Amino acid sequence: MISTKIHGYLDYMMGVLLIASPWIFNFPGGAATTLPIVLGAGTIIYSLLTKYELGAFGIIPMKVHLGIDMVAGIFLATAPWIFGFANEVYLPFVILGIIEVGAVLLTEKREPTVRRTTT
Repeated sequence: MISTKIHGYLDYMMGVLLIASPWIFNFPGGAATTLPIVLGAGTIIYSLLTKYELGAFGIIPMKVHLGIDMVAGIFLATAPWIFGFANEVYLPFVILGIIEVGAVLLTEKREPTVRRTTT
């Protein structure tokens, strides 16, 4: 099982990778470029809002976060066909989507104990 703390690190790395992926993988532009940037930024934002060790604000419960991850992973893996650019690029979307879904399935489902200090 992946701990919620490790999942947090994976979230931020995935967010950065998604944002950078159009340039890393030389995407053709349009939706193929816009979608991973938006999904990556979204991943970083909802990770900052999650109640886990690496969340800054602790608003979103971990189970909700994992649900968002699952939907995002499925969406990412199917986006090339939904938006019609599968003939130009699809493999990075499918691989990253499967990784995201796999991380959800392997992450501990219980709420982490997060100790916050106030100053």
